[in-house]
Amino acid sequence: MAKPEAPIFRQLFESESSTYTYLLADRNTKEAVIIDPVKETVDRDVKFVKELGLNLKIAVNTHCHADHVTGTGLMKKQIEGLKSAISKHSGASADIQLSEGDKVTFGKHCLIVRETPGHTDGCITLVLGDKSMAFTGDALLIRGCGRTDFQQGSPERLYKSIHEVVFQLPEDCLLYPAHDYKGQTVTTVGEERKYNLRLTKSLEEFVKIMDNLNLPKPKKIDIAVPANLLCGLQD
Repeated sequence: MAKPEAPIFRQLFESESSTYTYLLADRNTKEAVIIDPVKETVDRDVKFVKELGLNLKIAVNTHCHADHVTGTGLMKKQIEGLKSAISKHSGASADIQLSEGDKVTFGKHCLIVRETPGHTDGCITLVLGDKSMAFTGDALLIRGCGRTDFQQGSPERLYKSIHEVVFQLPEDCLLYPAHDYKGQTVTTVGEERKYNLRLTKSLEEFVKIMDNLNLPKPKKIDIAVPANLLCGLQD
């Protein structure tokens, strides 16, 4: 049996918050989804969608971000029919409230919603239907993970989410995070199981590490969180 044709895939970057935005589209129908758009790069992303002749259907946020304002609301104003989506546990407004097992479809492809709380209550990982790639948001980063010291964070829940959801995907599944601060772009389940310095520890060791990071709060948290609860459109 021939392997299904892979979707169009683009990884885009916003430098101020080191955020990755992902665009996926069906090669035949041109239906597309975008993951974690950023307010400052909406014009770039919309231009790119138009250049590729795509029909952008859904803009998904992997959680309510604290370090940047989502571009979803502005993007909806520029692309007719575009719908926003986010976890129902995020507390944020969106056209589509996502739950475990929901499917975000684009053409013959889909992204399956897996709930991976711990960084926030509303974190989700989006897994391509054939499990060849997954988008982990801030839950799992490359050789790291999201912080757990604000926005309902829980190291115990995050550890469980990664081990019981993400690490159960195929070893060669490509993992794409919402951020990277060292110029890395992609990892795999197998790599993170073996080399992630935090998540290869026991639960007790992991909790101790996370409880003692002593990180400064994100610079934009007081602006970003209230705005992102309203699809990024708060004045």
